[in-house]
Amino acid sequence: MVYSPLTLARRHVLGEHYTRCEHSTNVPVYLNDASGEQIGYADESHGIYADAFTFHLPEDFCKRLAGGQYLYSFDFHFSESAKKGISAGKRRVKLVSIFLTMRKGYDKPVPKSARKAEAEAESVEAAT
Repeated sequence: MVYSPLTLARRHVLGEHYTRCEHSTNVPVYLNDASGEQIGYADESHGIYADAFTFHLPEDFCKRLAGGQYLYSFDFHFSESAKKGISAGKRRVKLVSIFLTMRKGYDKPVPKSARKAEAEAESVEAAT
């Protein structure tokens, strides 16, 4: 299996969790959930000022990830205690694992002419 690294912006990957998440190294990447197959790892080894994740995944997963075919979900642990009086929504978190879930496909739009022909065929069937 050929591994090809793919680097994506940290803000793109983490989304709304970007400001709360601490920097991590060697975060395991799973397909679908933690009980699924571990397909590689992500790491932020570019230094503290580099703002990107490098995914070390098999080539076919990298192509799909770069093409936007996966949704990201995460497993976090709080890195700050609840004793400080900070609400759970604002506490700092440490990334434990990343899960990639395939986006649902969609049906291609049907051309107007085909919809019109289908509607006419249904009306003929209903009339008989």
